[in-house]
Amino acid sequence: MTKEKAVADDAIRSILIVGGGTAGWMTAAALAHALPRGCTITLIESEEIGTVGVGEATIPPIRLFNETLGIAEADFLRATQGSFKLGIEFVDWARLGQRYFHPFGSFGKPFDLVAVHQHWLAARAAGSTVPLDDLAMAWGAAKRNRFARPLPDPRSIGSTFDYAYHFDAGLYAAFLRRYAEARGVVRVEGKVADVALEGTSGHVASVTLADGRPLEADLFVDCSGFRGLLIEGALQTGYEDWSHWLPCDRAMAVPSARTAPFTPFTRSTARSAGWQWRIPLQHRTGNGYVYCSRHLSDDEAAATLLANLDGEALGEPRALRFITGRRRLFWNRNVVAIGLASGFMEPLESTSIHLIQAGISKLLALFPTRRFDPLVTDEYNRIAITEVERIRDFLILHYKLTQRADAPLWRECAAMAVPDTLQLKIDHFRRFGRLIARDMDLFGAASWSAVHIGQLNLPEARDPLLDHVADPARSRAFVDQLAGAIARAAETMPSHGNAIARTIA
Repeated sequence: MTKEKAVADDAIRSILIVGGGTAGWMTAAALAHALPRGCTITLIESEEIGTVGVGEATIPPIRLFNETLGIAEADFLRATQGSFKLGIEFVDWARLGQRYFHPFGSFGKPFDLVAVHQHWLAARAAGSTVPLDDLAMAWGAAKRNRFARPLPDPRSIGSTFDYAYHFDAGLYAAFLRRYAEARGVVRVEGKVADVALEGTSGHVASVTLADGRPLEADLFVDCSGFRGLLIEGALQTGYEDWSHWLPCDRAMAVPSARTAPFTPFTRSTARSAGWQWRIPLQHRTGNGYVYCSRHLSDDEAAATLLANLDGEALGEPRALRFITGRRRLFWNRNVVAIGLASGFMEPLESTSIHLIQAGISKLLALFPTRRFDPLVTDEYNRIAITEVERIRDFLILHYKLTQRADAPLWRECAAMAVPDTLQLKIDHFRRFGRLIARDMDLFGAASWSAVHIGQLNLPEARDPLLDHVADPARSRAFVDQLAGAIARAAETMPSHGNAIARTIA
C-alpha cells in the first residue's frame, strides 16, 4: 500500500455535530466551507430544545470569521438585525458614579517608545483633566453615537480603532444554517437518547435518537450546550469550577423596545449582586442581569432588570443557570466540545461567540485523521486551556479591582485571592503602569490598560523610561493634541443609525 493510499484511507469521512444554535451552526458552516469534498457533515438538533441565545455582543475577530466564509457585511447585518460595536462602557464597576470605556483598537498613536497611557499619567500629574477614554478613537466615535469604518492610512488617527457587532444570535444561527445546508450539511431533527462507546478505544461510536435512529461518525463535535451530552455525559471528562473567582451563577434576560440614542457600544452596569448588560440591535435592545444567587433571588433579579430598562419589555425575563469554568479537556478521544459544552465564561467581555470561533479555528488548524494522534489532541487542549485561562484572568480583573463596599458581593470580590498569573499583572501595573503580556492573551495592551485605569488601579510611579523621553509639559501637550484630533475626526463620522442604513441599503 502506498503512503498516499494509507493517508487517504485514514481520513475523516464523517462528522456529526450534536446540537444547533450559534455554536452548532457556526461549526457546520465553517466545516462545510473548509471541507468541500470527501467528508459528510451532519447536524442533530431538536426544535423542542431551546438555545441560550443571549450571545448578542462580540469582539472584532468575528469579522474575520465572516470574511473567511465569504459572508458580506451587508448581508450579515441585514439577516441578523445587527449593529456596530466599538467597545464596552462600564458603569459603577470601580465605584458608584464611575464610568470608563474599554475601546476596540488602541489609545491613539504613540510618538515614541512609551505607551500612550504613560504620557496620560504624566499629563495628569501635570494638571491635565483629559480622561484616558478621550485618547481612544473608538470612544471618540462611540460617545457621539457615530460610526465609520477604520481608515486604511496608518498615519491617520482614523485608523487606530477596530469594531465588532451586536446581533440577534437566533437570526445568526438561522443565517448560518442556510449557508451550511447550501454547502451540503444535512440537518437531522431529533433528540439524542443514547450514546454508544467503542469497547476498545472508548471513542464515541454512535448516538441513538429518541425515535430509535442510530447515527455514526468518525469525529463528533459536542455543541449540546451546558449539558455536554458527549464530552461529559458519555465521556465523563470532568469540569473545573471557577465560581470562587467569578461568583455570578445566574442570569435573567429580556428584550426591550429600542430607544434613542442608537449607541454603537455595549453597556455593562454593575448592580448590587452582579451586573446588567445592554445591547442595541436594529429592531430591539437586548438586556440581562448576571448575578450571584447567594446574594439575590431570581424574583429580585427579574424585578431589578425590569425596573432598569430604557424601553418597554418585549417579554418576560428568562432565567439561565450556569457555573463558570471549563471542561478538563476540550478534546477527549474523538469528541471536540465547542461553545457552552466546553465550559462557560460569563458574558462580561463578550467572549462566548469568540470562544466558539476559536474552537473551530483550532479544530481546522489541527484537523485529525481517524487515528486521533494524541500529539494533535494534546496540542489542541494545551492551546484551548491556555486561551480560556487568559480570558478568565481578564474577567476576574474587573471584579478584583472594585472599590465598592456597598454590597457583600463587591466586598468579597475585592478581598479575594486571584490566580498568580493575574496577580503578577496587577502588581506590575500598580508599580510602574507596565503591561505584562503572556502566551495566548486574547486581549491586548489597550484592553488591559483601560480596565486597570478605569477601575482605579493607578500606578504608584510611571515607567522610568518616560523621564528620558519627555517632560510632563511635553506629555500634556501630546495628550491635548491627541484628544483634539480624535474629537475632530469623530465629528466627521455619520451617526450609527445612518452608517447601518447605508450599509444595508
